[in-house]
Amino acid sequence: MSCILVTGGAGYIGSHICKALSQKGYLPITIDNLSLGHEWAVKWGPLFKGDCGNPILLEEILNQYPILGVIHLAAFSNVRESQHLPLNYYQNNVQTTLNLLEVLKKHHISHFVFSSTCAVYGIPKKIPIDESHPKCPINPYGESKWMVEKILESMSSAYGMNVAILRYFNAAGADPDGEIGEAHHPETHLIPLLIQTATRERPSFTLYGEDHPTEDGTAVRDFIHVTDLAEAHVRALEFLIEKKESLTLNLGTGIGYSVREMIEAIEKRWECNIPVIKGERFSGDPPTLVANGEKGRKSLNWTPQYSDLETIIDTAWNWHTAKVPLYK
Repeated sequence: MSCILVTGGAGYIGSHICKALSQKGYLPITIDNLSLGHEWAVKWGPLFKGDCGNPILLEEILNQYPILGVIHLAAFSNVRESQHLPLNYYQNNVQTTLNLLEVLKKHHISHFVFSSTCAVYGIPKKIPIDESHPKCPINPYGESKWMVEKILESMSSAYGMNVAILRYFNAAGADPDGEIGEAHHPETHLIPLLIQTATRERPSFTLYGEDHPTEDGTAVRDFIHVTDLAEAHVRALEFLIEKKESLTLNLGTGIGYSVREMIEAIEKRWECNIPVIKGERFSGDPPTLVANGEKGRKSLNWTPQYSDLETIIDTAWNWHTAKVPLYK
């Protein structure tokens, strides 16, 4: 059985990728320090607890398992937090990746899938955003991901590493089977916050800004179901193995929904009321982020299967109302 090292495999997206890998016949080997991930989310392969930049731990894993490739997700990813703690983001997202790559180079691991982000584009100059859009990140999170992208380009050129850089937009939803889902503490993502407000786990939802240059004044985002995202990662890995060439792709649906539309969709679907408190718009918050994902669809022969709005909110609702309380 081919073994794939998944950094951050105990996290929200990482655990879904591990399930997708297992379904395709791979053995996912998770390395996660559990600062953001959960031990209960590791169900399809072994878990090594620790930092993915720890050379001693990495040597242990690589000497124990014949690693075919790496899917690298471990990172801090809170945009607003990065503006207050920039050094934490550069240290964790960039330096840790350098440590990881040094060990992989030594062991001649040549297939590397990187979890990047639409935050590398900054404030969009055109919508939808394609891969050629200028890169101008406006926060340390986006900057740290862009730095790693450039490092990986150099790795590919100098050492022949095949690299897939996947820039995705807003991961959402939960495993349709209900085995895993989103569970952040504290929660910062839109749909879980709305569901927690709808179920009275929190008293209200704070809407940050109604003065965006959008149709209803609230920010517009491209939501992609986490199961579709996981499938794209596996296909990107297989592309590297089969084609032995690198690629950079956006992963999104090409459809944007505003925050107000998401509030109304959940209220209508579950016949509930979501109390909203008005907050100030965050400085530098892009009004609209929507992907042009045509290159990803063609390159990976991949079409999102679960990313319609109803499936996203239904799977998220089912997970949060039935499963998350078990893990609190």
